[in-house]
Amino acid sequence: MHSTKHRRKVAPANGDANDNSADKQDQLHLSAAIYNGEDLGPFVRKAFTTGKPEILLHNLRHFVRSKESEIEEVCKAHYQDFILAVDDLRSLLSDVDSLKSSLSDSNSKLQSVAGPLLTYLDSYIEAQTVSHNVYLALTLIVSCIKLMELCSRANDHMSAGNLYMALRCVDAIETEFVDKAPSSTLKRMLEKKIPQLRSHIERKVSKDFGDWLVEIRVVSRNLGQLAIGQASAARQREEDLRIKQRQAEEQSRLNLRDCVYALQEEEDDDDDGVSGGMDDDAKSGYSNGGNSLLGFDLTPLYRAYHIHQTLGLEDRFKKYYFENRKLQLTSDFQVSSMTPFLESHQTFFAQIAGFFIVEDRVLRTGGGLISRMEVDNLWETAVSKMCSVLEDQFSRMQTANHLLLIKDYVSLLGVTLRRYGYIVDALLEVLSKHRDKYHELLLSDCRKQIAEALAADKFEQMLMKKEYEYSMNVLSFQIQMSDIVPAFPYVAPFSSTVPDCCRIVRSFIEDSVSYMSYGGQLDFFDVVKKYLDRLLSDVLDGALLKLINSSVHGVSQAMQVAANMVVLERACEFFFRHAAQLSGIPLRMAERSRRQFPLNNARDAAEEMLSGLLKQKVDGFMTLIENVNWMADEPVQNGNEYVNEVMIYLETLVSTAQQILPGNVLKRVLRDVLSHISEKIVGALVADSVKRFTVQAVMGVEIDVKILEAFADNQATLFPEGDASQLKTALGEARQLVNLLLSSHPENFLNPVIRERSYNLLDYRKVVTISEKLKDPADRLFGTFGSRGARPNPKKKSLDTLIKRLKDVS
Repeated sequence: MHSTKHRRKVAPANGDANDNSADKQDQLHLSAAIYNGEDLGPFVRKAFTTGKPEILLHNLRHFVRSKESEIEEVCKAHYQDFILAVDDLRSLLSDVDSLKSSLSDSNSKLQSVAGPLLTYLDSYIEAQTVSHNVYLALTLIVSCIKLMELCSRANDHMSAGNLYMALRCVDAIETEFVDKAPSSTLKRMLEKKIPQLRSHIERKVSKDFGDWLVEIRVVSRNLGQLAIGQASAARQREEDLRIKQRQAEEQSRLNLRDCVYALQEEEDDDDDGVSGGMDDDAKSGYSNGGNSLLGFDLTPLYRAYHIHQTLGLEDRFKKYYFENRKLQLTSDFQVSSMTPFLESHQTFFAQIAGFFIVEDRVLRTGGGLISRMEVDNLWETAVSKMCSVLEDQFSRMQTANHLLLIKDYVSLLGVTLRRYGYIVDALLEVLSKHRDKYHELLLSDCRKQIAEALAADKFEQMLMKKEYEYSMNVLSFQIQMSDIVPAFPYVAPFSSTVPDCCRIVRSFIEDSVSYMSYGGQLDFFDVVKKYLDRLLSDVLDGALLKLINSSVHGVSQAMQVAANMVVLERACEFFFRHAAQLSGIPLRMAERSRRQFPLNNARDAAEEMLSGLLKQKVDGFMTLIENVNWMADEPVQNGNEYVNEVMIYLETLVSTAQQILPGNVLKRVLRDVLSHISEKIVGALVADSVKRFTVQAVMGVEIDVKILEAFADNQATLFPEGDASQLKTALGEARQLVNLLLSSHPENFLNPVIRERSYNLLDYRKVVTISEKLKDPADRLFGTFGSRGARPNPKKKSLDTLIKRLKDVS
């Protein structure tokens, strides 16, 4: 084919060479603008502006005519090229016909050869389709077999109660077969049954869990009682060990080297609370959540928790568990108003203890079923409620023993739960807060018991026929006079009141220590000692004072009460030692803090009562002093009648009293009596009934005083060295008066040195009165004293001087 000619540009025709008008010029410009593709707007605007659009149209028509010739030339050139191309195609027509015949032959040969092959290919494709269908059928059959096996296995597990394994089978069916079910019917059946089965498993587990919630309440109560019982047994072993230790210390204190004591310390097998005493298998079962020995089985709980985890309902089950347990705890807080708290307190606290023992085990082995914060919140609620209940019940109680029983159980509860890490300080604070009320009630009880014991006293020495009676009434309070066991029957120097009161005080100490022990306060001896002082100083001392002032009417009764006071003084030393031992402090510290005898008032009152009754008896004999011949010319050689009667009574008194009263008490009583006799003798000389007396009468009184002094000297065997001389000093006033009246220089009484040394007990007013009554027939000291012209008597002169000087002082 020939190539086409390129389009050429046609320049605008130049008008007439000689035409120089404006229209020609405009035509040229318009042609150039059209040729160059410029905007013709300015030309159109100019034509209409000048009002000559005809010129523009003329120019445009002229341009069109110039272009038509050019177009004609181009068409002629292209037509020639088309003719040449047609000629070329006609020359190729023969070649195409030969090629067509060749292809037809080749096609016939190919179809004849490929016909059998296509038949074989169709057979192969059909066989392959059948094989694929068979393979697919076998695959579906295998899948159905596996599905049936899983379904059968799930049914078997459901029948056997293995809910978790059944749930695993259901999960496997859902994962592997639901989306690949061989039929839509089977798929619909699975989609319907699987949720039903899961729902059934959930209901079954929830029912088992509900049964466990009901059962665990009873189990918790038994578990709490068992755990608190083990804590009580451990405490009792500790107390037994302390008793043995105290016995060993006491033997060591008494230096009994021939007695050998061995303290055998028992191992505490209760380190894990309720797991004590189990074999390894039982402990292992307990750690895994079950203990058939205690009936403490967490398997239903953990099974339910595990299955809910598998169902994807873990959080919901945690919440459900916590809310139900919280409701159970709230119901455990209910205190029945129909049953006294004293009867129900053990069940109340044991239920709570068991609840938190279970929760501790669930916390440690439950795999996150409950958190530490939740358990702590439950415990804080429980502590608050228990404190409220204790406050309310303690405020109502009016019996010390009831408070002690509840306090002991609460302290055991604290010991039990402290092993599991629970904080029990608030409970112990409540117990400590009510210790004053407890001791006030205990003091009130002891006051009644002591009053009953004293009211039953017959003021008779106690008779003990057997050694166990001696041990129970004497040795147990360490009030024996000697370490040697006496022969039986044994008559004690005290009455039955003493051991009765000792038992009451000892019981008070033990109850006080029992309340203060295990209450969070380690050093409580000062508290026990404070209340023991109150018991002895206020209660016992007051009761004895009341007894002395109201019930003692005879010398024998007063003597018995005085003897009892001496024994009680030894018993008080035992009380403070016993309190120190029970409080766990060394005896030397208790000895350091010992105060004076707390029964001083009663002891002094008893001795005063005894002395007063003896003085009354002596006064009866001293009335015989009125029979003394004060104007006698010769002194009585064997003493006056009154002193002989007094001596008979005093000797009888001493022989009786020395069997009951210790020496120091007997010494004080005799000193008071002898001092009273001395006062009576001096009072008789001062009294108005004696108008005058002679020197011989004074000599007779001196003999009376010597008899009394001899009696005092004879008591030296009963008292320590020096005490007998103290008895003689009780007769000092009478002795000094007699010495003054019989002295050859009575005016020496005026010498301060001599008076302080020899007459310090005499009252100068009494000396004046008595001296004025002295009459000597020979010297006539008070009067003319002899005949006229006789030499004055120097003793008379000295006595006159004494009387005059003393009167001047008055």
